[in-house]
Amino acid sequence: MRIPALNGLRAFDVVARHLSMKHAAEELCVTPSAVSQQLRGLEDDLGVALFRRANRAIYLTDAGQSLLPGVRQAFRLMVEAADRVRSGAESGILTISVTPFFAETWLVPRLADFQERHPAIDLRVMATTGLANLAAGEAEIAIRHGLGKYRDMVSDLLVAPAVVPVASPNLVARLGSPAGAVDLLDWPKVHGTDRGGWALWFEHHELSCPGAARGASFDDVGLLRTAILSGHGAGLLPAALAEPDIRDGRLVGLADAVLLDGLAYHLVTPIATTLRPAIMAFRHWALGQIVASSAGDDVTG
Repeated sequence: MRIPALNGLRAFDVVARHLSMKHAAEELCVTPSAVSQQLRGLEDDLGVALFRRANRAIYLTDAGQSLLPGVRQAFRLMVEAADRVRSGAESGILTISVTPFFAETWLVPRLADFQERHPAIDLRVMATTGLANLAAGEAEIAIRHGLGKYRDMVSDLLVAPAVVPVASPNLVARLGSPAGAVDLLDWPKVHGTDRGGWALWFEHHELSCPGAARGASFDDVGLLRTAILSGHGAGLLPAALAEPDIRDGRLVGLADAVLLDGLAYHLVTPIATTLRPAIMAFRHWALGQIVASSAGDDVTG
């Protein structure tokens, strides 16, 4: 990735705003000749003229007008990103986006340990069904259930809960109790966000299901459970979440619970911010909790 010199881009932005070398030099605290030199370097690098001069005035060329919006947007994004980091560093606040189910069963019971180890970091837990936009700074860390494949993100596997296929009693009464995995191939299905769970489940049972990803998807396991209870289709739920509903007759287990490679809760952080001290502290703590936890954790089933 070949990026032009930032000093040249900054000089270009300021000169384009003032349309004056003198005023641009005053803002940049350099001489007009230094500004001219930076602009010449940028023009040589790009191979085009960015300004034209006429009667002591200066104007943007077509190439300059084409370049300016992108340069200004880039500087604005850098300033906003720096402000977010600066604000977070000063306040000691670390925002984590997590599904309500995982927050209740895994994260919240352990938070006292994190606060004891890192008293200077104040956690802000966003337990929401929507996926936070990490790239836009809505949160620094997210914990989500799925395959863990996110562009420009670092994904750490936290917990791989056993999952069980379940359906509402009404759906089972209509379609009949399945004798085996093959009987579920043609059932209507509901999914998590990435729609990959059922394909993995059938693969685990040495079956291929071309239509495994068809049906509605939900970005929170609680909403997925509600869709299954409402009879929209069979779905895969963490065994610990499904067990009370199966016991009380609200759901019917369609097969035994299994562990599926890849379908797990992942801790997700943007590559660009992974080395921030607060983020590193939480990642190391969370992964340490996984190593130290017992096999009987509620979320794992």
